[in-house]
Amino acid sequence: MNTMKSIAYLFIALLLTGCFPSNDLEKREILLQGITMGTVAYHIKYVADPKGSVDIDKQSVDMHQGVEAILKQLNQDMSTWIPDSELSKFNSATTLEPVEISEGLRRVVAESIRLGHLSGGKLDVTVGPLVNLWGFGPESRPEKQPTDEEITQAKARVGIDHLTLVENKMSKAIPELYVDLSTIAKGYAVDLVAEYLEQQGFNDYLVEIGGELRAKGFKHTGELWVVAIEKPISEERAVQQYIVPKDNAVATSGDYRKYFEENGQRFSHIIDPHTGKPIDHKLVSATVIHPSSMTADGLSTALMLMGEQKALAFAEQNELAAYLIIKTDDGFIEQSTVKFMQYLK
Repeated sequence: MNTMKSIAYLFIALLLTGCFPSNDLEKREILLQGITMGTVAYHIKYVADPKGSVDIDKQSVDMHQGVEAILKQLNQDMSTWIPDSELSKFNSATTLEPVEISEGLRRVVAESIRLGHLSGGKLDVTVGPLVNLWGFGPESRPEKQPTDEEITQAKARVGIDHLTLVENKMSKAIPELYVDLSTIAKGYAVDLVAEYLEQQGFNDYLVEIGGELRAKGFKHTGELWVVAIEKPISEERAVQQYIVPKDNAVATSGDYRKYFEENGQRFSHIIDPHTGKPIDHKLVSATVIHPSSMTADGLSTALMLMGEQKALAFAEQNELAAYLIIKTDDGFIEQSTVKFMQYLK
């Protein structure tokens, strides 16, 4: 899966809150981990109770197989790196006729279109031609930055209004439309795994895939899950802020790890569909807390595209729990919405 979003990882904090301690010391915290979407790591923690006849070790093997099956199917539905995936076939087809799509792809496309309109077109899953042009897609990076003419030509093939979804049928208004769901698919993967855990009877968990996460309930000790937002620096890994998301998802977008430099100029992997160029402002990290990881994933990218002032205004207007980190000549400053304050540790 094309990880167009910056890998702005949320560290699972080692320091945990000391509230609601559990007296049931027999509960165990199970860790499942692996690789998905080509190179994206996932870490899943859930709390199991050994009471009864359940073999927890065997159960964890079955759970891991279930998770792997879910993630494999998601890749086959939405990857732009797999030539025969459902989305790749849609992108390569030149027909303008509606195509019936799977339920998973429908859910993600529907939310992508909704967030695209909500953000005034800033979040645009059809921006793929521009992403590829700047060398952040499946194609290799060009030896030099694109010309204005090349950007104009690519922009002609971009636009969320060219993509239509009616019930479970998707169509495009121009044959060259290219849909890339990487700004929202990792979040959807988190939601799918969380839903699977709950279906299996586990309601205390933390699911993290490529930096996007969703938590519910408590650790095996009865303590709340605590995570940390990373400091937006490329030289080392450090914590900027600890948060307690409670029963919510957390997604962070940033431009400080995935970029290239040419002639002393830095080019971010986050491409503004309106300008056709990498973003160029002082907002370096945007975090959103929301019940849905898919929605948080898309919104965090939308905020990054808007820049510091418009992002904060948008987040307040839409009552989002958002946290922004802005680079200044003297370091970083933090801004957060009123709704975000309740999650600060």
